[in-house]
Amino acid sequence: MQSVDLHSHKTQLILTAVGTAAVTASLINLYNANTRRRRRRELEDEVHRALSSSSTELPKPSTSRPQQVNTAGEVDISEVSIGYDEDLVREQLARNYAFFGEDGMRKVRGASVVIVGAGGVGSWAAVMLARSGVSSIRIIDFDYVTLSSLNRHATATLADVGTPKVLCVARALRGIARFVRVDPRIELWRAGEGGAALLEGADWVVDAIDNIQTKVDLLKYCVQNDIKVFSSMGAGAKSDPTRVQIADISATHYDPLARSVRNRLRAALGNPAEIPVVYSSEVPGDVALLPLPEEEFEKGNVEELSALQDFRVRILPVIGPLPAIFALHITSYILCALADKPIERPLPVRNRKKLYDRLWKDLLTREERIAGRVLGTLPLNAADVGLLYDDFSLARSIAPPQSSCARPALVRWDPRRALSLENCVVGELREVETAVQRVFGVAPKGEDAPADIWDVQVAREGETIVDAHGALIAGRGLAGLETAEQVWGTEAADVARRRFADARRWREWSLS
Repeated sequence: MQSVDLHSHKTQLILTAVGTAAVTASLINLYNANTRRRRRRELEDEVHRALSSSSTELPKPSTSRPQQVNTAGEVDISEVSIGYDEDLVREQLARNYAFFGEDGMRKVRGASVVIVGAGGVGSWAAVMLARSGVSSIRIIDFDYVTLSSLNRHATATLADVGTPKVLCVARALRGIARFVRVDPRIELWRAGEGGAALLEGADWVVDAIDNIQTKVDLLKYCVQNDIKVFSSMGAGAKSDPTRVQIADISATHYDPLARSVRNRLRAALGNPAEIPVVYSSEVPGDVALLPLPEEEFEKGNVEELSALQDFRVRILPVIGPLPAIFALHITSYILCALADKPIERPLPVRNRKKLYDRLWKDLLTREERIAGRVLGTLPLNAADVGLLYDDFSLARSIAPPQSSCARPALVRWDPRRALSLENCVVGELREVETAVQRVFGVAPKGEDAPADIWDVQVAREGETIVDAHGALIAGRGLAGLETAEQVWGTEAADVARRRFADARRWREWSLS
């Protein structure tokens, strides 16, 4: 191998070039590093100048309520205008610009949103809309922050207890996004001229009201006046975030508030209203309105304890994360709509319609075999089947060890009672067919029933088999047949009774 002659002119030129390149690269890197540090310092100085450029400060939390509102019924801090450099705004919203693009963010930043209700849902909606660049936000609520608000409110602190919720939210928004015009209104939204003025100029309205009649009035007004509105259903008594979803109000299920609002709107408008809502399909457990002390009832009409007419007196249990999750669904939907990137078809959490339809048809066939005639329909629909299968049974058989079903099927438990959520169980197909034969006296498909099963003497009252609708089946009694508990076993019977209790609680809750 030929050695390198370090004394040759060519080698010296090469080494000189390499050394010069290395020094130049080092100088360039040093220059770039210094430039970045200088720009960071300049940006920090500019932020501090922008934040300190206004001598106007938001009012401190105070328990003195009347001084917060001027003679026009508007809160003074709504007129606060603080300059903010556009470069800083774009830096703060850089991720949003990357997602929606220039045109989309221009529409988002030019939008005006009115939020009615500044509690758990409304406060989180306001925060996320401000963080996302919506430049005009009006917040309407007559209520004040209490200690019990702190478990779910987006901005309230101990220092805010006793102050209007809208001022608490407005103060926080000014600390998050100085470019947002916040207009807090300490008042109750009511239908009429005053209510119409509060919604004037809104691109979207967020309904975060927890009073049903006010909620219906607001939605009715928005529909009649072509104002886009997104409504929050009940987050109280719910805990499963996987059941929260967006749907049209006409497509909601297992939500008593949504059903009541839908029925009232239909009665008021005469036609189904197309309103996007966020709701939970979860069936709540053992939770309900907290009871009032007995001494309060002894004092007289407890409804007089309400701060306003038609507003609830008792407290509905709610855990903090659920209102926030509801609000995040709302703001995501509205932001995408504003940016012309709408969520066209929100995917329902419960996307098993084909399975429910199959289980329903299979159950209908089984009940027709039991009745010995065509029924055509059942007391349960496909949605009820979904509730029974997924919510009460968790897609598991009642037979030990309550494992997931490979071939699920449904069957009535007690042949003396009509089919209902409180008289139907889930099992593997083979288990169900065994129960049909031994409990109802119906042979498997294609086989004749044993003669001794059909040779029934006059049945005593209460021992006659009925069909799915509760009608007596002529000549059919229970003599010679086993009970469901004998067929499925004691452990399965205990599981069935627990599931029936869940169904009964759900029925009572949904009708309350």
